[in-house]
Amino acid sequence: MSNELLVTLALPLADELQERIRAVAPRLSVTPLSRAQQSAFRGGQALWEGYGATPSDEDESPEEAMAALEQILEDTEVLLCNPVMPDDLLERATRLQWVQLSSAGIDRLSGSPVLRSNLTITTSSGVHAAPVSEYVIGMMIALAKRLPEAMQARAEMNWRPYAPNELEGRTVGIVGAGHIGSRIAHVAKALGMRVIGMRVPVGWRGSGRPNFDELIPSRELHRLLGESDYVVLSVPLTEETRGLIGGPELGAMKPTAVIVNSSRGPVIDEEALIDALKEERIAGAALDVFSEEPLPPESEFWRLDNVIITPHIGGGSPRVLERVIDLFCDNLSHYLVGEPMFNVYVSERGF
Repeated sequence: MSNELLVTLALPLADELQERIRAVAPRLSVTPLSRAQQSAFRGGQALWEGYGATPSDEDESPEEAMAALEQILEDTEVLLCNPVMPDDLLERATRLQWVQLSSAGIDRLSGSPVLRSNLTITTSSGVHAAPVSEYVIGMMIALAKRLPEAMQARAEMNWRPYAPNELEGRTVGIVGAGHIGSRIAHVAKALGMRVIGMRVPVGWRGSGRPNFDELIPSRELHRLLGESDYVVLSVPLTEETRGLIGGPELGAMKPTAVIVNSSRGPVIDEEALIDALKEERIAGAALDVFSEEPLPPESEFWRLDNVIITPHIGGGSPRVLERVIDLFCDNLSHYLVGEPMFNVYVSERGF
């Protein structure tokens, strides 16, 4: 009986990354899906271009791609993919045991039978820490230096000096002190900021993570908001964090404070945020994520001068996929010998 283990790659990976996976163990049979097969796997949905690697064109009809995909899925034990997958995956991939996601979160799988199954699901939590922390700090600097105002003045060819601010000595409150939150804290401390954090869920107080001046329990969220000049959201989307920042929370912030969201859109009550921004109850916001993406043209966010909008690119970098593969290879090594893997999804906690 063959001891071969079929690993299917539903992401466009460069040859070098594929070989890195094959090198984990001789018994691995690593099968990359063709471009047409990947499209069939995702139901025609385009893959985010930020993955970087572009597979070569294949002369494969949709019918041929689907037939080949069915055979591959039938034999697959391990699947590497993003959160967009067929609803009937379990019926088509009867030998599947483990799904490694390229995303840090699983919220896009909400309601999927995959989450209710006995499959082992692992995420890529942590691999986006560097680009997201750079994004967050960049947005904080942009808002402190009033760069949106400068860009508008440039478009109008209007030389109008203004008074920028600085980050040194200011307080940043990081809601979510995990991989990304900790990296943000590291950079913020290097800039001379006071850093307070809150891990969700958390029921304790302490200073067990470097670069945080203080870690507080979730019940003191309003205190964190009230003391912060910059509020950064860095939490997974779970039932506990959905709508975490609403009207009362925005009301607890300083009128001079700004909020940066690079986690998930539904963490904020967007209507409450729009009202707070329009009424200048807070000074501004930098938003990379929204409840509806792409952000529709009718959204009031587009028309607010005190908002920076980016199209969910905070975690983007060609190097992210390399880190995903590093994590995947580590997990493969553990899987093959029955050892615990990294970033295993636990349904009780929601991530």
